Amino acid sequence: MAERITGHTELIGLMAYPIRHSSSPAMHNEAFAYLGLDYAYLAFEVDNSTLEDAVKGLRALKMVGSNVSMPNKTVVHKYLDELSPAAELCGAVNTIVNENGKLTGHITDGIGYMQSLKDYDIDVIGKKMTIAGAGGAATAIEIQAALDGVKEMSIFNIKDKFWDNAVETVKKINEQTDCKATLYDLADLDALKREIDDSYLFANATGVGMKPLEGKAVIPDTSFLRPDLIVTDTVYSPAETELLRMAKEVGCKCMNGFGMMLFQGAAAFKLWTGKEMPIEHMKEVLGIKYED
Repeated sequence: MAERITGHTELIGLMAYPIRHSSSPAMHNEAFAYLGLDYAYLAFEVDNSTLEDAVKGLRALKMVGSNVSMPNKTVVHKYLDELSPAAELCGAVNTIVNENGKLTGHITDGIGYMQSLKDYDIDVIGKKMTIAGAGGAATAIEIQAALDGVKEMSIFNIKDKFWDNAVETVKKINEQTDCKATLYDLADLDALKREIDDSYLFANATGVGMKPLEGKAVIPDTSFLRPDLIVTDTVYSPAETELLRMAKEVGCKCMNGFGMMLFQGAAAFKLWTGKEMPIEHMKEVLGIKYED
């Protein structure tokens, strides 16, 4: 890295909290070096209380842009100049692009998730999926899955600050896509089991499974799973969440969040640099592999 940093090096950030566990800096910096691009990517611990100042700093320092993760995805739009159509529809931003002082928010999480399924030979198009979550990443996945052609979607969330967002997401999906979406309370375990039983794929798109909820899962036990069910988790640290541990015990095909992290990062990479991320090289260097 010391050999790469010059007076011309452009800075890209990642604003989230907590964030020290992230693999994104290693991924992006390795891709920059591999392609000979004069950029550096750093992680910054930023939460809602310091987000506005951080975005002002991004603009003032003429940074190329930044990724945004929890808890800032559904808040950062207030400090930006424009949103992409997808970010507007999702109500969330995970990538900021600075074009001569104009800050535009994009969302690449949904694209990343759907591409990771394809990369792992999982075809959910025309089928039913059940998904837990209504935050920024979850919403992006739900919107993109509906747009891409998932036939039916059951969305579960606890009745927290994201519940109203889930209501809006279901409305958008039902009115603007061919997918049929239904919202349920995650506390309704009978409904959760019934919908998972009727689904091709079950996805956890909540933070349950990562710190500070490591060792926990959105389902109570393995009776909610069956061997031919595909189970995915957006969490990648730890690589095997409690949900995936249970799924592997049952014999489900599993996928952790590494693939989504890689492909959402690749989409952001192209927005900033105009270049394609070297995907196969990144898998090899970072040791990224899907669950068996």
